[in-house]
Amino acid sequence: MQEGYRFIVGAEMDGAAAERFLRSCGVSRRLLIKLKRTDGGITRNGQLLRSSDIVREGDIVVLREAATEYNDVSDAVNVPKVYENDDMVIYDKPCNMPVHPSQRHRGDTLYSAFVSEYKNLTFRPINRLDKDTTGLCIAAKSAYSAAALQKSYEKVYYAAVCGIIDGGGVVDAPIDREGESIIKRCVSANGKRAVTEYEPVMHSEKYTLLKIKLHTGRTHQIRVHMSYLGYPLAGDDMYGGNCEDISRQALHCGEISVKDPFSKNVVNVVSPLPDDILRLFGGKK
Repeated sequence: MQEGYRFIVGAEMDGAAAERFLRSCGVSRRLLIKLKRTDGGITRNGQLLRSSDIVREGDIVVLREAATEYNDVSDAVNVPKVYENDDMVIYDKPCNMPVHPSQRHRGDTLYSAFVSEYKNLTFRPINRLDKDTTGLCIAAKSAYSAAALQKSYEKVYYAAVCGIIDGGGVVDAPIDREGESIIKRCVSANGKRAVTEYEPVMHSEKYTLLKIKLHTGRTHQIRVHMSYLGYPLAGDDMYGGNCEDISRQALHCGEISVKDPFSKNVVNVVSPLPDDILRLFGGKK
């Protein structure tokens, strides 16, 4: 068993059913079902607790998930961490690293980095980045913290686009699959609403660096919306970007603000622009 999460019943929940108390603590129904099926998953004062049982003020309720075993993991994978506590870890993901394993990528993923270090924890990424998108990625250390973190963070992207954009704006255009493609997306009236806010940060002769906030989370949203405006990302051959100066889409998750599920403190982390994007603006050679 993994170490558990402890909750103390307050006076306002004295006499409530255990399920009601745990739901008030932010525990999802899905996690409750899983814990009910786990030996020792929910206990009160060291004894098994059913969801229908009544809890009393001062009771200590502990949740424990069963340990998970993983195969196909390389201990050699190492990804920089910019923040860590008991509930989460925030990685600075490099280029050419998928978040999840696939047929072509086994021991070289963010998943591999996580489970090689936390051998008894389940890998739960909160925000997912494309293989060639660099920057900050949150992984929760439990199902409870994963549920709490889902709506408790904001992120800022930086994208180098082809052409010169002098003013900021908002793109509000629906996104759907393009034809029968599994991967490619396009702006389409039949798609789901997608909203992207952008602001220019710096320029070179050929490119503009944009600071971008997403108000929705569609697949390839930034890449599709910038191409739709006529300013595709540098290096993004799928959506019409110039590939002369960079070999991947110039997209970086550079800032994250996240509220800790227990302390409620806001954590702000930053990842500097990688060298290949900086070079587009006369930075590192």
